[in-house]
Amino acid sequence: MLESTNISNNVKLLFLFLLIGSMASAQSFKLLRYDENYEFLKDSTRNFYENLKFVPLNKEKDFYLSFGGEARYEYVDFNNEDWGRLNIGHNNFLLQRYDLHADIHLGKTFRVFAQLRSALQDGRINGPRGIDEDQLNVQNLFLDVNLWQKEDKKLTVRAGRQELDYGSGRLISVREGPNARLYFTGGKIMYTSSRFSIDGFAMMADTINTGAFDNKMSKQLNLWGAYSKIIFPKAGNLDLYYIGIRRDESVFEEGIAPEKRHTIGTRLWKYGGGFIYNLEAAYQFGSFGSGNISAWTASADLGYSFENIKFKPTINLRNDYISGDKNKGDGNLQTFNPLYPKGGYFGFSPQVGPVNLIDIHPYATMDLLPTLKMQVDVVFNWRYSTQDGVYRPSGSLNLPGSASDERYIGTAYLANFTYSVSKYISVVSGIQYFKTGAFINDIIPNSKDGVFFNARIGFKF
Repeated sequence: MLESTNISNNVKLLFLFLLIGSMASAQSFKLLRYDENYEFLKDSTRNFYENLKFVPLNKEKDFYLSFGGEARYEYVDFNNEDWGRLNIGHNNFLLQRYDLHADIHLGKTFRVFAQLRSALQDGRINGPRGIDEDQLNVQNLFLDVNLWQKEDKKLTVRAGRQELDYGSGRLISVREGPNARLYFTGGKIMYTSSRFSIDGFAMMADTINTGAFDNKMSKQLNLWGAYSKIIFPKAGNLDLYYIGIRRDESVFEEGIAPEKRHTIGTRLWKYGGGFIYNLEAAYQFGSFGSGNISAWTASADLGYSFENIKFKPTINLRNDYISGDKNKGDGNLQTFNPLYPKGGYFGFSPQVGPVNLIDIHPYATMDLLPTLKMQVDVVFNWRYSTQDGVYRPSGSLNLPGSASDERYIGTAYLANFTYSVSKYISVVSGIQYFKTGAFINDIIPNSKDGVFFNARIGFKF
């Protein structure tokens, strides 16, 4: 009876969101909701929805409040997620995500952004993963202070709990695909202009628990660095970055030990009509226990967008090289650490993470309708080093591999559909088939191919 009541309440809530969405004016929602700005509504005649997005707090309307939120429902059906190793077999479950936020602007100098988020899971046989459930938490709560502003240039300090997302999400991502998004607590200083921006940050990471308000702050510096972007008009964009991390206990096939790692990297990229590219390379150094770290990655994603052809197809070919450990047991570590990657970097539900990997990844997109987009992918996966294993999308060790000389992990075939009902409501569905390769078949007796299906409806306001 309780379960039926919850379902009924969820349906009513969804219909309420649909009603609000039907009243809404055109706008674009951001991946990081705090990047949205509704000051343009200041001098307009506002409807019910727009009165939520811009609530003046004084006569001059330079003090104002904005509200927003999200509801997301997802059905997941996974068969042999573990390739048969744990005999889980068929595993289907439901995911829900809700959030509400308030954005308070106090003139041009001060701003407070606060956001509550709830991520729920129901029915997974082997229990919720860290990416599935965090019943209630403060996702964002920070203060911005604008120290200086002139024309298009601005210098801002941010302090408090906040989401981070940089570049292509290879190393620091908010992790939008999974149910529970990442956040950090700390400080950031940001300089922006029309063609150049740079952030410097120092952050602490929480230990995530599944209950309400039970996450634990680390109370030590876990993540620090700087990330910059330079815009070259009509030519592309250049990112330059340095990222440092510290972890008390990191797990690789080499062993378990404290880790202090530094990453320096660059990214050259251009999206839009015609030739598109995304080139990235990074080198890592530091210490793992008493040993040294020396790891690297390089990625090339090249494609072409046919914007003047029916269905506006794009074709891309991607190739990644990500280092693994050369000699297990020698104390030193050559395994690349993806730090805080987005979960769907190598497919919308990858079973192989961006560690100790060589992949070749052709993919294509097509606009079947103005509101319906399709993407198809094939991903061929090899181990970079036979002395290292296969890692999960989070970067954690999944299968030790030094006992096998086989390199080929397997092939993933993917198809994904995104339908935009409106600017506020979207439906996403996809299927993935993972054909195990020689390495998986060697390590897991009677290994099984994996099949994944999901369907998701999301609403934002």
